[in-house]
Amino acid sequence: MDYQTQMKIKRFMKEPIVTYLLLGVTTITFLAMELFGGSENIGVLVNFGAMSRVHIIALHEYWRFFTPIFLHIGWMHFAVNMVTLYYIGSQIESIYGHWRYLIIYLLSGIAGNVLSFALGSPNSISAGASTSLFGLFGAFVILGRHFRHNPSVMFMVRRYAMFIGLNLVFNLFSSSVDIMGHIGGLVGGLLLASVLGVPKQSKEFNIHERIIAGIVFVFLIGVFLALGFKKFGLPV
Repeated sequence: MDYQTQMKIKRFMKEPIVTYLLLGVTTITFLAMELFGGSENIGVLVNFGAMSRVHIIALHEYWRFFTPIFLHIGWMHFAVNMVTLYYIGSQIESIYGHWRYLIIYLLSGIAGNVLSFALGSPNSISAGASTSLFGLFGAFVILGRHFRHNPSVMFMVRRYAMFIGLNLVFNLFSSSVDIMGHIGGLVGGLLLASVLGVPKQSKEFNIHERIIAGIVFVFLIGVFLALGFKKFGLPV
């Protein structure tokens, strides 16, 4: 392989390729939903895999903890989340690297949907990348724990912390927002970012803290799954 080809590959790998992939998959899914009846149609949402406690409980469709990450309800919901994903996703991917970023995004989304399943309204249908996006916010905020002597990092951390706080306050007054999903995603992002750390700076992340964060994440997922099933009177 010649030098120019190596440099092209190197430049390509520095691009937020996972963010582009997530944007592409989510956009294709949204357009498909519009084609098959509309993203605000309850039947279409359910068929494409929206969070539905009834389907999880009665039909054992556990993949519904994952698929809602890629679904959106209406054009405004889709547009706001995709713009947010582009900006925050590009930053997080450049800091954590491609695969760490993807893990944080997907598992935070699942964590948010699990908390929504356990504590949300039993008959509601929910969807959206917000659970994963709050996980990315959490991943950025946790940097303040490990890089508190870096002024530029702390400035960004304070900005995102303020944004998260205001967002959650507004969520309290909106019946159409699944606040439990947002909180679950945020907590998931905080814990997962602590577990994975930042490439080439692992010394900033104490190994014992990383292990504990991983155990806490798995424990909370188990607890809230059990709580959700118990809520419906099913054995766990």
